[in-house]
Parts: sequence; structure tokens; C-alpha cells
Amino acid sequence: MEFNAMQQTRRPILERLVSLDRAALTLTRLGLVTVTLWIGGLKVIPYEAEGITPFVANSPVMRWLYADPDGYRAHRNAEGVLHEVNRAWHAANGTYPAALLIGVTIVAIGILIALHWVSPLLGALGGVALFAMSLVTLSFLVTTPESFVPALGGEHHGFPYLSGVGRLVLKDAIMMGASLVVAVDSARIVLARWAAADPARQTVTPSAART
Repeated sequence: MEFNAMQQTRRPILERLVSLDRAALTLTRLGLVTVTLWIGGLKVIPYEAEGITPFVANSPVMRWLYADPDGYRAHRNAEGVLHEVNRAWHAANGTYPAALLIGVTIVAIGILIALHWVSPLLGALGGVALFAMSLVTLSFLVTTPESFVPALGGEHHGFPYLSGVGRLVLKDAIMMGASLVVAVDSARIVLARWAAADPARQTVTPSAART
């Protein structure tokens, strides 16, 4: 009896929450588009290109992009600092072209996700691509020494004590999940539209065709 009363009290709240499913997906999609376009666009700026050198240089998948991946530690610049010698090294190392390539890739993924509202199939492709990119980014926790607090005298260092770099990378776990959510949503809409066009092959409910 008491349980039924609790259900009656809370059911309208939960039903209202469920009714926000499309709004939640739209916000998630807009968030992913904003992050990818903004972060990807910043890769053309020298400070951002230099900032990702520890990740690229230590990644078995990406270190080939640099001429001298092992030399980055001696040429790191603090954000906002202009050091001409370090800037010249990064130019010779291929730091800036590599960052441009990465940036273009990230922006392209963001555009694909945004195209969901034009073509859900492209949106699904963008979500899958971002999921794959997030997996690569999370691998930096394993390959990048700077992901954890260094042993400089403090008692807390190494695993599991994430540095600022590591904490930044770990947040991609959220992006990985969100990208899969929007990819699944876009794919569901594509299947619903195909089914609506060919009722004999209908496998999803017509309501799923809403974007």
C-alpha cells in the first residue's frame, strides 16, 4: 500500500524525465559538436599544437608523425610563453603539421555528428568515429608518462594519482560513452526511415524515426 502510494507520487516526475529523452540526446549531440569543433579548431594554434606533444610522442600509433618524438621534453613551452628556440624545434619536428592533421580529423568528426540533422547515417558514422578516437585518447593514460604525478619528493605519485594531464584524458571516458549513445540514436533513426519506406522489412517502431 505504502509502496503504491510512493509510486503514484513519483511516477509523474519520472514520466516527465523520460519525456526529455529527445532533448537530452540533442544536448548531448550539441555538446559533442561544440567540443570537437572547438578543440579541433585550436590545433592550428601553436600553443595547442605544442601542448599535445607528450601524447603524440609517446603513442605507438602516432609518434611517427614527429621527426624527433623523443626530444619533446627539452622543448616544452608553458602556455602563453614564446620561446623562439623551442618554437624552431617544434617547426623542425613537424609538431604543427601533425597537430593540423589531428585537428582536421577532429573537426571532420564534429561536422559528421552535426550532420545528423541532415543525414542520420552520417551522424552515426561521426559517432562511431568519435568513439574510436576516444579509445585512442584514453590509451594515452597508459602510454604517456605525464598522465600521472611525477616522483618529485611528494608522497603521492605514480598510479593512481592522475596529473592535470591525466585528469584531462580521463574525461574522454564520458565522451566515449556519449559518442556511442548518439551513434546508436542516429542508427536507430536510419533503420526506422528504411522500415517506413519498406514496411515488409520493418524492425523498429515508427516513432524512432523522429530526429
